[in-house]
Amino acid sequence: QVQLAESGGGSAQAGGSLRLSCRVSGVTGPYSRYCLGWFRQAPGEEREGVAMIGGDGRTLYTDSVKGRFSISKTNALDFLYLQMNSLRPDDIAMYYCAAVDQRNYCSSGSWFFSPDRPDYWGQGTQVTVSS
Repeated sequence: QVQLAESGGGSAQAGGSLRLSCRVSGVTGPYSRYCLGWFRQAPGEEREGVAMIGGDGRTLYTDSVKGRFSISKTNALDFLYLQMNSLRPDDIAMYYCAAVDQRNYCSSGSWFFSPDRPDYWGQGTQVTVSS
């Protein structure tokens, strides 16, 4: 059973940076079977996909964070990160780490950004941006 635990949320000023971490446990090889990513949900809004990284290491981002956010993972697949730069007030949300297990190989794709696709979720970490 894959378990995900986020940390690193908090408050930053507009234009500032935060780095989110997600501790990943319970994964089994081959690690390329997993796609990992980040979602966020603002109050009163639907959960939306922000960034994902596939078993092939290819990354995808939603348009609103391209050029500002960067997703990465460790080779041992024990941590997933989201580096968030140039933060804006519209980045305020609860951020969730998520994972999909495709059993053999997980290809990167925008399909991951559908909130009903992840098999596993973390509990979330709050990000606040002050203007």
